[in-house]
Amino acid sequence: MAVPKSKITRSRRGMRRSHDKLAAPSFIEDKKSGNLRRNHHIDLKSGTYNGRQVLEPTDE
Repeated sequence: MAVPKSKITRSRRGMRRSHDKLAAPSFIEDKKSGNLRRNHHIDLKSGTYNGRQVLEPTDE
């Protein structure tokens, strides 16, 4: 059975956990419509993705 040789300090534990935080979602402004959308996601208002029409645009 694996048993730690010494106690892990609060500092070292915190350093290990520093990468576990949640990142805020990033938004970009669409070049054509000016709507905010997530990276690599379809713009639901205009229905475009990567310059191509993928869905029917909404009337809202």
